[in-house]
Amino acid sequence: MESRLKVLGHPVHPMLVMFPVALLVTAVLFDVVDTLGGPDFLGEVAYWNITVGLAVGLLAAAAGTFDLLAIPTGTRAKRVALTHAAANVAMILLFAAVWAVRLNADSRAAGGALIAIEIVALAILGVSAWLGGELVDRLGVGVDRDADLDAPSSLRPATSAQRIGEVR
Repeated sequence: MESRLKVLGHPVHPMLVMFPVALLVTAVLFDVVDTLGGPDFLGEVAYWNITVGLAVGLLAAAAGTFDLLAIPTGTRAKRVALTHAAANVAMILLFAAVWAVRLNADSRAAGGALIAIEIVALAILGVSAWLGGELVDRLGVGVDRDADLDAPSSLRPATSAQRIGEVR
């Protein structure tokens, strides 16, 4: 199933998901190091990583929604996609709760309870990332219908002869 939202022939959702994943994982690492006695600025950096991670995560969710809505009902892909989406919503809500607590706090440092919530959110993120991989790698969601080892550049569409395998 080909992605519905593309830029220069490539699906937008996978382009965006790497940013919140990297930012949120790094935020948790910075919070853990800060709590264990690392430099004081790491709690502040972690807070801003969460802020940007949430913002880009919402953009990634919007892009993913285009593909989710295009998946036919009653398929395994739809069930996996809905679980993937639900896990992402849960993870975003947990990080948003951590962000809200830290928003007006005297210190942007996380501390034990907030780090525990972040670790639960990261575990959910890990499951969701695996489900996203299952959708793309196993179920072909978001993959161009003309994809093969000799497909032409995504910047120029394949000819109808190439699509049916007559010309290579």
